[in-house]
Amino acid sequence: MASIATTFLSRAPSSLPSLSKTIPSPSSSTFLFLSTKKRPPPSLRPPPASPRATAATSGTQKQPSIESEERVQQVHTIAEFDAALRSAKNKLVVVEYAASHSPSSRRIYPCMVELSRTCGDVVFLLVMGDESDETRRLCRREGVDKVPHFTFYKGMEKVHEEEGIGPDQLVGDVLYYGDNHSEVVQLHRREDVEALIDEHRGIEGKLVVLDVGLKHCGPCVKVYPTVVKLSRSMADAVVFARMNGDENESCMEFLKDMEVVEVPTFLFIKNGKICGRYVGSGKGELIGEILRYQGF
Repeated sequence: MASIATTFLSRAPSSLPSLSKTIPSPSSSTFLFLSTKKRPPPSLRPPPASPRATAATSGTQKQPSIESEERVQQVHTIAEFDAALRSAKNKLVVVEYAASHSPSSRRIYPCMVELSRTCGDVVFLLVMGDESDETRRLCRREGVDKVPHFTFYKGMEKVHEEEGIGPDQLVGDVLYYGDNHSEVVQLHRREDVEALIDEHRGIEGKLVVLDVGLKHCGPCVKVYPTVVKLSRSMADAVVFARMNGDENESCMEFLKDMEVVEVPTFLFIKNGKICGRYVGSGKGELIGEILRYQGF
């Protein structure tokens, strides 16, 4: 759990050092700037499956181009990087900083490719830090000295960054910062919450589960994939919603009124009234609390 006594009750600092990072173990990340010696052209892409390779070499089947298989855009210059962030506008942009000599980069890249196929409203960028002097300058500008390193942007603002993470954590991060199409209702101001509560008033109204978090909260990110899954499996009886308390002043004021002091906090609302709450990120405990209050 994360306390929000200093970050929620006052304005969250905008400086990048306030962003949370996963501290990698020595084996999970590689130092990027070990040497300026030129390396072979980088390639993170795994070799094609045997049937496709056989067909391609025999001439019986044309091998698909890389562009048709994935949506990960590799950028080679600072100008290309900045242009990609601008063109994304308010979409989530996920950037992987990698290196051709990093085994961890090779292991995580297929997960990036798979996410690029399934998350059509998220922009995925790849920066090979050891590709050239230009990409090294980009990494230094962005404060990246180990790979694999992931940064998340919205509206050209860096909202999150992590390094040394695995596929499950990457998927959770993308869901948390880029979810627009699940059954979870995204709330951005106090009026959104009040409208949702009014919509489900009455005896026949559904239980509303409000997930309250912060933009840079590790436990909030961890539990969110569970929230998404429950929103699908319990859609007939429960409405799931989410609000980040540090998104704007309206959210801050609402959460203070609700006496939320730690995140993630789940508020259970039935017939217009808060009937209970759960503070934590345990999947089993959360499901138990939902079942408990569903019958109120």
